[in-house]
Amino acid sequence: MRDFDFLKPATLAEAIAMRSSLGEEACLFAGGTALLLGMRQRLVNPKTVIALGGLADLRAIAFDSQHGLRVGALARHTDLARSPELRTHTPMLAHMAARMANPQVRNQGTLGGNLCYADPATDPPTALMALRASVVLAGPDGERTLAIEDFLVDYYATALGASEILKEIRVPPPAPGSRGIYVRHLRTAAEHRPVANLALVVERKGAVCTRARLVVGAATAVPCIAAKAGEYLTGKTVTLEVAAEAGRRLAQEITPISDLRGDGAFRRAIVGVIAKRAVAEAFGLDWKGAQA
Repeated sequence: MRDFDFLKPATLAEAIAMRSSLGEEACLFAGGTALLLGMRQRLVNPKTVIALGGLADLRAIAFDSQHGLRVGALARHTDLARSPELRTHTPMLAHMAARMANPQVRNQGTLGGNLCYADPATDPPTALMALRASVVLAGPDGERTLAIEDFLVDYYATALGASEILKEIRVPPPAPGSRGIYVRHLRTAAEHRPVANLALVVERKGAVCTRARLVVGAATAVPCIAAKAGEYLTGKTVTLEVAAEAGRRLAQEITPISDLRGDGAFRRAIVGVIAKRAVAEAFGLDWKGAQA
């Protein structure tokens, strides 16, 4: 690791000013779980590190019935998992945060840092996209809000401007009676990064699906909304057969990636299976005795 200057702004405005003046020579430090690894391997060599840990306002988690959930970018994954607001209003998000990565990452890593790093093999973006989340970006010219699908651009690439800082993540209030399911598939029990994951939010009247939003991540370069699978489910009485067909359609809808952890065909097959199981679970159906 090479020498660098270490700055600790006391306010968000000061952090934005530092980022604006230093440009690409500086890196933002939130939880540091990814940045420190990159610096140790000399993949990233900043002249200056701007540590955001002193910005206490960016750790807040709050919910109100009009605006929904607001999560500061510096909230840690473990904060999300333990949050009464998340457990009550968006339990899928709390469930996801409690399972992602490992205890070291959950206790140090932040939600904002995770989103800005834009690792395709991670958990939060998929769940947040299914919940129709947006991000608030703060810069020298003020704030702007982007839907999370517009914020995530490509492998390790986001729409964050050179002088901007991710300030907050917002999730709208859940529809009455809606339910969210998040599932992830690991290549081995010892591995912490999913090769595929899926988030599903459904609205229902009894066994009838009135609205469905399915999002696939980790198997694709960025999480993608499976609109056709959602349209197929809408208006149907959901049975195991319907759940299986939704899984088949979703698997054909995505463009899976291939890498050393799994090729596209493997990921497509896995996504079809976990989609079927998520739909079945959302409607209280027992898929465990059925053929995958």
